Amino acid sequence: MSNTVEVEAKQRSKTIIKTSIIGVIANVLLAGFKMAVGFISHSIAIVLDAVNNISDVASSVVTVIGAKLATKAADKKHPFGHGRVEYLSAMIIGILVLYAGITALIEAIKKIITPETPDYSWVSLVIVGVAVLVKIVLGIYVRKTGVKVKSESLVNSGKDALMDSIISASTLVAAGVFMLFGVSLEAWLGAVISLFIIKAGFEMLKDMISEILGKRVDKELIDRIKETVCSFDGVLGAYDLVLNDYGPDIYNGSLHIGISDSMTADEIDELQREITEKVYFEHHVILTAIGVYAVSTDNETHNEMRQKILSLVLELPNVLQVHGFHVNEDKKTVRFDMVVAFEEKDRVGIMAQAQKIVKDFYPDYEARIVIDNDYGEF
Repeated sequence: MSNTVEVEAKQRSKTIIKTSIIGVIANVLLAGFKMAVGFISHSIAIVLDAVNNISDVASSVVTVIGAKLATKAADKKHPFGHGRVEYLSAMIIGILVLYAGITALIEAIKKIITPETPDYSWVSLVIVGVAVLVKIVLGIYVRKTGVKVKSESLVNSGKDALMDSIISASTLVAAGVFMLFGVSLEAWLGAVISLFIIKAGFEMLKDMISEILGKRVDKELIDRIKETVCSFDGVLGAYDLVLNDYGPDIYNGSLHIGISDSMTADEIDELQREITEKVYFEHHVILTAIGVYAVSTDNETHNEMRQKILSLVLELPNVLQVHGFHVNEDKKTVRFDMVVAFEEKDRVGIMAQAQKIVKDFYPDYEARIVIDNDYGEF
């Protein structure tokens, strides 16, 4: 089963590396041209733009290294693989962008304090204009590829390139204003550019920190997996799906299924294995555990109890779902799980209210309730 995923991972890595190398070559050429134009014309804005291109080169190199390390096979120390390295590489890119922005702001402030008159030529402006077009094309290409292969590093690099095209275009506007009206906006423009760069760096870091901490999984993926699980005969419901992200599109997880309490251990084992295999092939998600909820399907009294209790418990505030309902006549217990929204602060209080509902209507029974979290299903 692992061969298919390994082949796709290697192909994805090749695409990321190829795209990043194209970015490296383009940014090295752009940085060289802009640096020359900036020094010749004494333009701080163009020099800072060139410095920003150099940071893009570093970003692309980090992306290449991250993509290579992410495809490294699982080992004893890292049994879930090395896919999360990509998040770290994207985070490093955010730090580089942030550093470039802060450095640019410092230089711009120095030029505001001690201004230097620029000396533009039409040739230099044409070079910057071409650079703008190259950056737009490069940014769209890199970002589109990043979205396609689900690489946050490439998406961030693409966004950065598009931001650079705006920055380069603004230097052209400043040059035009100076050549037409003799007013130099260079230093002030450099300060504005640096603030945009700093903002972009902060946003990249914020997104990647969220990924590393453990972001809510896409609800569409959860719904598709549940639909696959519920397609099996004998599955009466799928609940408590928890997915752990170990890199882009690399998930290990667990869930519970509702089944008839009359199923044998052999039937349950075979069902669990079939579900695990199908979910892996269709969604590339490894289910490391499938728990079961026994459902009394043939007892009318229990069915009536279930409908009554569930309808009342679901009226409680912030209770999103009730599942895993079962009645044990020998022990006189009613057990079920409640999914409670994160907004609910008094979970103990909610459980007490649910237990009171059971006691009020069925005083001979003891309620055993488990509180579940909303992991992305609602």
